[in-house]
Amino acid sequence: MTGVRLLVGTAKGAFVLRSDERRQSWDVQGPLFGGWEVFHVQGSPVDPDRLYASQAGGWFGQIVQRSDDGGRSWEPVGNEFAYDGDPGTHQWYDGTPHPWEFAKVWHLEPSLTDRDVVYAGIEDAALFRSDDGGTSWTELAGLRKGTSGSSWQPGAGGLCLHTIVLDPSDDQRILVAISAAGVFLSEDGGATFRPANQGLASGEIPEEEAEVGHCVHKIARHPSRPRTLYMQKHWDVMRSDDGGGSWYEVSGDLPTDFGFVVDVHAHEPETVYVVPIKSDAEHYPIDGALKVFRSRTGGGEWEPLTKGLPQAHCYTNVLRDALAVDRLESCGVYVGTTSGQLFGSADAGDSWSPIVTGLPRILSVEAQTLP
Repeated sequence: MTGVRLLVGTAKGAFVLRSDERRQSWDVQGPLFGGWEVFHVQGSPVDPDRLYASQAGGWFGQIVQRSDDGGRSWEPVGNEFAYDGDPGTHQWYDGTPHPWEFAKVWHLEPSLTDRDVVYAGIEDAALFRSDDGGTSWTELAGLRKGTSGSSWQPGAGGLCLHTIVLDPSDDQRILVAISAAGVFLSEDGGATFRPANQGLASGEIPEEEAEVGHCVHKIARHPSRPRTLYMQKHWDVMRSDDGGGSWYEVSGDLPTDFGFVVDVHAHEPETVYVVPIKSDAEHYPIDGALKVFRSRTGGGEWEPLTKGLPQAHCYTNVLRDALAVDRLESCGVYVGTTSGQLFGSADAGDSWSPIVTGLPRILSVEAQTLP
């Protein structure tokens, strides 16, 4: 019977949840790597048994864990993330030079076609690739050295490469997002990159429409229409219909266009989800009411989805990797909060119920549809 597996990264370990296609009850495994921050847990689209986890701790640094049995057992794999050659410098908040330093792996993105290929986005912002299932890593230095890396500045969460978008129609196209540098596109498998920020405007930087310097929070695409992309920016919800060549705003009638997450319905490329929060200073829902907003028109017109979500005294947040969708016929949507609540909807967002409510601070949620 078809089922769903949720991969949840938290501030104190990882959790793997499993359910059948009804998604009414869940088996919860965890905490895995208890006490460690697990920034991201992700599964291979090629092999449902292969999972990766980004585990970090102040004493022992960064570890990438791999499972080849669907998360039931794990082993640490290669963790040598050495910058290519002389790492050089980038700019800090006050404009002074700052050396590149490796802090953590923010995001893991397995290949769409090759079981052993996986990409890693790290802080300070760089893109790495492994061709042997995470055992060894090589920096794709064309991103950091060949564009404008010396002028990148960190966002509030650090200078992090947090989003990696692979194109199912062209395995040479890789799109990455960096806070607070912007979007960068490769059309040669990661050898070279160019800025892909046309149409973005950010009042926080001296030149509002500068080529780089935009604080992008998350990018999502639909597999059947890979050149259509949706973005949640520091302010503004944006859309691109040419694979990131240009962007235009689709915030429309949202009560606020600040947030961290965006994702797309599994079967409807024009159905998009965001979770607005009050402002860049107040990271919680407006009026203390958690609302997921859905657009069925690709942006512009938005409806609040509230049934089953807390509508009073809710002052939590949803971080950039903590919204996910499954691929069942009745598309499931999942939201994890910084208060440790994991909510699920088995009807595309029309109604919600808590799956678990006592987890540590949730950093990421990924959904896998299983045969």
